[in-house]
Amino acid sequence: MSAPTTGRLIVATPPELVIHDAPTACPYLPERIARLPLRLPVRALARHEFETRLEVGDRRQGLLLYRTACPDCNACEPIRIDVGRFVAGRSQRRVFRRGERELRTEIGRLEPTLEKVNLYNRHKLGRGLSSGEHPIDLDGYRAFLGESCCDTFELRYRLGRKLVGVAIVDRSEHALSAVYCYFDPTLPQLGIGTYSILKQVELCRGWGLRWLYLGLYIAECSSMAYKSRFLPHERLLGDRWVVFDRPDEAP
Repeated sequence: MSAPTTGRLIVATPPELVIHDAPTACPYLPERIARLPLRLPVRALARHEFETRLEVGDRRQGLLLYRTACPDCNACEPIRIDVGRFVAGRSQRRVFRRGERELRTEIGRLEPTLEKVNLYNRHKLGRGLSSGEHPIDLDGYRAFLGESCCDTFELRYRLGRKLVGVAIVDRSEHALSAVYCYFDPTLPQLGIGTYSILKQVELCRGWGLRWLYLGLYIAECSSMAYKSRFLPHERLLGDRWVVFDRPDEAP
């Protein structure tokens, strides 16, 4: 593998510093090589500035931005919902109604706590997502989900007083972007992951926002392929957003 390239300045508004750019093992598909240049904006992004990043397929992790640039693979497809056109399916409507009855939603700023760290670790272990990694601690959680370079908030889902789910959400001028959602793996009947997406669709509509970005769709990865069930949606293929109205529809 080539040596990492660091320290390059990308001219943008605001400028961004590339702090890591080297091929690595793909975190989603086995035996594939990924390249995810990590870029650090020199200051926090205004909503309209973050909007331009979302439109070209950027994602955020902590203080950093990235966009896939893999040498021999294009399996990752940025995906978004036009909330004005989206129509929830029957099972999705059922999940949303149950969540509205049984869950209490709080909206607030990013607040790393041990309660959230413990829930995050239970989610990773209970859903087989840990890949042999050690449980995250409070400092690791803060770096991953407790810091941001844009306008970010939390959705906290409680069953009674118990915290059972958290969604980290970015906001741009015309969109919300679902960054990460974790939840109690012992409550599959609540469908908290699905409920959270539908709750963010509701927020977009209430706040007059057009888009909900869902991150990356990867057809061959079960933990990412579920996003195609939210229809219609758009996926970024090359430099063009393409509408998909049915699950396996070709552009």
